[in-house]
Amino acid sequence: MSAPLRDRAGLSAGVRRALRDRFGIWPMHEVRTKAVLARHVPALRRFEDAEVARLRRPLPVPLVTTVIPTYQRPRLLVAAVESALAQTVADQLVVVVDDGGGLPALPRDPRLVALSLSRNTGVVGIVRNVGIRLTDSPFLAFLDDDNTWRPDHLERALAALSSGADLTYSAVERHRADGTPVDVLSAPFDRATLADGDPYVDTNGLVLRREPTVLYSRLPRTKSTIPKEDWEFVWRAARTRVVAHVPEPTVRYLINPESYYTDWDASS
Repeated sequence: MSAPLRDRAGLSAGVRRALRDRFGIWPMHEVRTKAVLARHVPALRRFEDAEVARLRRPLPVPLVTTVIPTYQRPRLLVAAVESALAQTVADQLVVVVDDGGGLPALPRDPRLVALSLSRNTGVVGIVRNVGIRLTDSPFLAFLDDDNTWRPDHLERALAALSSGADLTYSAVERHRADGTPVDVLSAPFDRATLADGDPYVDTNGLVLRREPTVLYSRLPRTKSTIPKEDWEFVWRAARTRVVAHVPEPTVRYLINPESYYTDWDASS
């Protein structure tokens, strides 16, 4: 009889199945990802701390801060910013954090602040964390530079938060670069299915209460890294928070073939 098949860590197929059944596929991938990439985190954390100290300035404290990380997407960034500023909730601050790639001309609005890191990191968690740490609003929202919101995105999310939730995520309408729709990601929250199924919570749909632990993973994830930082963020946050789903597709998400972090050719 042949020996059982084993993976690179020396685990047999049976052991892998048992671990997946016990913990879920995505938590198991995250353990491996941390083991491989954790050595990079101390230096990245020092850089993040230094950038927060360098960029610190008095900023307004509105009801909600929207953090938009960006890197060399001038046209798409402007559209993302305009959709954030067009929200029916006016009491907000939009913070654009440029990952060292340079900023285009942006709309003139007292609710908009644009900052640039001193160098490119390629780690979206670091970029978002700088925006989070420089602000003090009670609620936080996130929008990537190649996506947009419906005008009622924040309104609907804040209504769910006022009903007792700590974290909300809206349905996401995905479309191609030519504008044709692909699908809508919308599912009620269940931490068990988040652990073992297709991820259905996207950063662009998140609005949550600020707490000291609301920071993104600093691991330098790439297109081939699984899971992504938004899955890890929600998985960790949902341990201690009440999560609510807003079923309306208030996020318009671009399946971007030029994505820095997602290989759409492989995943589509």
